Amino acid sequence: MTCTVAATSSPAWATNSAVPTTSATAPAAPTIHPARCAVLACADPEPLVNSRLQQLRLSFRSLNLNDGQAPDPRFTLANERTFLAWIRTALALLGGGVAIEAFTVELLEPLLRTLLATALIGLSATLSLGACWRWLRVERALRHRQPPPISELVPLLTLAVALLAMVSAGLFWGLA
Repeated sequence: MTCTVAATSSPAWATNSAVPTTSATAPAAPTIHPARCAVLACADPEPLVNSRLQQLRLSFRSLNLNDGQAPDPRFTLANERTFLAWIRTALALLGGGVAIEAFTVELLEPLLRTLLATALIGLSATLSLGACWRWLRVERALRHRQPPPISELVPLLTLAVALLAMVSAGLFWGLA
């Protein structure tokens, strides 16, 4: 396999010359030349995939929970139970969105039915991501012996459910 050199500018060393790989078994990974900002572009896409996987692994390093001290297992388990409660709520909202779309065909207009279902499903997705984020923040706080952070999920869920309840009440009882 050969790699060609591409650069942002055209210095003498960056002409389309072939650069042999060092080993037949190890694919050449794209590298950035620090002084000239040149990128070795390889014909084989596998090195690019490996490089992207390495970048993804590095970006998730901040999720590593091995720093700090191990908390009392009861607190970690309580944090997990809270996470599962948020996920259970998100699943209920998801089920509600699917139920509205599936079972209210003759009760609601198509646009309104789709809007309500989309709102519930979107709230479910937001709640799921927020639950994961909250679990990570609380787990880090436990490991660093800090107080748990304030949850942003409670006001978000309260406002969204109150808004959906008012819209639903207005639709079913003609209050809006």
